[in-house]
Amino acid sequence: MKRDIFQAIADPTRRAIMVLIAINAMTPNALADHFEMTRQATSKHIRILNECGLLSQEKAGREIYYKLKLEKMSEIDMWLEQFRKLWEDRFNQLDGLLAEMKAEKNET
Repeated sequence: MKRDIFQAIADPTRRAIMVLIAINAMTPNALADHFEMTRQATSKHIRILNECGLLSQEKAGREIYYKLKLEKMSEIDMWLEQFRKLWEDRFNQLDGLLAEMKAEKNET
């Protein structure tokens, strides 16, 4: 089953896993060491990330290393862009208002 990428970032544990494997590839056991949960629970989070298309796998001997597909993160970035523009507009309006208030204060 293919999952939505936003399901991946909805959970704080999965976000933490994404941060860890963005830095370097890790095995499920290495990932599990970073969390106070069972190996099975960690594997479930890895499976969901994989179903969302966020992970790539490399096999090295008997170990599987997971890496984050950074290019897949662009889908999240595109969604966030609409909010980025909204906040930039609001900050620009606030800057303008503050500049007006400062100018009025300097006139008095």
